[in-house]
Amino acid sequence: MRRPKATPKGRKRKATPKEEGSSSGGSKSSNELPKESKATTRGKRIKAPKTEPEFFPEKRNLEDLWEAAFPVGTEWENMDKIQEISWNFSNLEKAFEEGGELCGKKVYVFGCTEAQLLDVKNEQKIVLIPIVVAVVSPIPPSDKIGIKSVQRETEEIIPMKAMKMAWVPYIPLEDRHSQVDRLKTQIFTLACTQRRSALKHLKIERVKQYDYCLPYFQPLKADEDEDDTVVNIMFPLEPPVVCDFDWELDDLEEFTDELIKEEALPNDQKDAFKEYVKEQVREQKRAQRQVKEARKKAIEDMDPETRAAFENMRFYKFYPVQTPDTPDISNVKVPYINRYYGKAHFVM
Repeated sequence: MRRPKATPKGRKRKATPKEEGSSSGGSKSSNELPKESKATTRGKRIKAPKTEPEFFPEKRNLEDLWEAAFPVGTEWENMDKIQEISWNFSNLEKAFEEGGELCGKKVYVFGCTEAQLLDVKNEQKIVLIPIVVAVVSPIPPSDKIGIKSVQRETEEIIPMKAMKMAWVPYIPLEDRHSQVDRLKTQIFTLACTQRRSALKHLKIERVKQYDYCLPYFQPLKADEDEDDTVVNIMFPLEPPVVCDFDWELDDLEEFTDELIKEEALPNDQKDAFKEYVKEQVREQKRAQRQVKEARKKAIEDMDPETRAAFENMRFYKFYPVQTPDTPDISNVKVPYINRYYGKAHFVM
């Protein structure tokens, strides 16, 4: 058996931790520390302050219907201006509810805008008012778009698809979790799939076409303004000569001399102005004749069911409802829709 090494004389052996614990008299191991000492080594729990739950207003079933209807003829750069004001179309929504004017009916909806000078928070501003037109009809009112403006010399009637537009079914919010092909929607909106981000790649003339678009409609009856004898004149000078000429009531020679007398037209432009007016009159007469011929042919080609649908179509024009956050538009409401649809049967 080996003997333990002897400790050298004059040196003391270092005690082991176990030996220190047993010989320290009043000291205790860490496992024997009082409970209150352990508590001081842990962080205190802090109760989170109670917060009231935040509630968001529940979305209405047809809340975005007015936004789904593409605002035809609105300049692309002005699209965002529509959203500058919190417009409310609860009147449109209520029209589709039970007891409403459009409840249970097949309806085709398109949008447009009207620029008006309004009081906005005590400041006069040009405001772009969104408008919604609802056409009650068992068939689409048209699959064409008209392109016409004062700046354009000719009028074009082209298929909607040429402008990436089409009638598409509108799905109410409560039905959007369902399979679309199983739904029998009664509401269709005029939609446009042209992406704004892609406009920079298009020619300026193509982009401008969208600015001059109007939903097209071929009525069976002549509009009261169809045989209008007044032409809008914009003679190209700097500044241009802008006026209205009535070929039945105005004498062209006297009309021109009056403009020269008022210094609205230079004397050396007299003959050129008269030729310009004559051409505008010929163009309007030709356009009126074409409209009448097109209507006659359209009526002849219609089957009885389609003709009955056109005869019974009704147009509803919806303006936004008045709210504390919107300017007063009560004095600017008019039944006129556009040159093709004429006037609405009902203004809401």
